[in-house]
Amino acid sequence: QVQLVESGGGLVQAGGSLRLSCAASGRSLSSYNMGWFRQAPGKEREFVAAITWTGDNTYHGDSVKGRFTISRDNAGKTVYLQMNSLKPEDTAVYHCAGGGYRWRLTEPNTYAYWGQGTQVTVSS
Repeated sequence: QVQLVESGGGLVQAGGSLRLSCAASGRSLSSYNMGWFRQAPGKEREFVAAITWTGDNTYHGDSVKGRFTISRDNAGKTVYLQMNSLKPEDTAVYHCAGGGYRWRLTEPNTYAYWGQGTQVTVSS
């Protein structure tokens, strides 16, 4: 069982930046395809970004392209989501997910492991 823990959320003004981190307790994430999803109240879970286990391929949702960047460290211990130019509509709980199926990384039901989420609130 892989337990994922997110950190880095908070309250920020529109136009600001945050960096989210995701780590697994006691083990490396180096062999897993990883993703970030978000869910706002009353809305479905939305794909934000994904990265393959090698780090060679990244994918970003249309609503965050050019503003958010997913990455992972060389040691394979942490996955990051750098969020720039934040907008009020980015307000949501952001979840880290691991073990996604390589060819369907935008779909949440292909991921085996999930973190509890971290709240991101963007004020106008």
